[in-house]
Amino acid sequence: MAITVEHFISLANFYNQLLTTMSAICVEKGGLPLENYVGRFLAADVLEFIVEYGRRLMQDKSVVVPSEVSSVIERLTAQFEDVKSMVTPSQKPIYEMTLEEFEKIMNI
Repeated sequence: MAITVEHFISLANFYNQLLTTMSAICVEKGGLPLENYVGRFLAADVLEFIVEYGRRLMQDKSVVVPSEVSSVIERLTAQFEDVKSMVTPSQKPIYEMTLEEFEKIMNI
């Protein structure tokens, strides 16, 4: 797949719809906080992919990135910094976690 602005916009729209759906599910579950919803790990993984795609898009000198798209990339990158600990590759196996790390992951 070629790295294009249009693909990035599609990915960003998908992420927006994912968060909207997750928020609706949390409301339906009685006001469950989004940070306690099990789908937050999927959202973090998707965000990681989109941020990496945006980084590659910005580095590609053959692509002209509009300023609006650049600001979205920057916003998503900042948002990713807040959830970076939730992405799948950085998670340790449970048997290697400290009690504090386990409690954070499980929201205990």
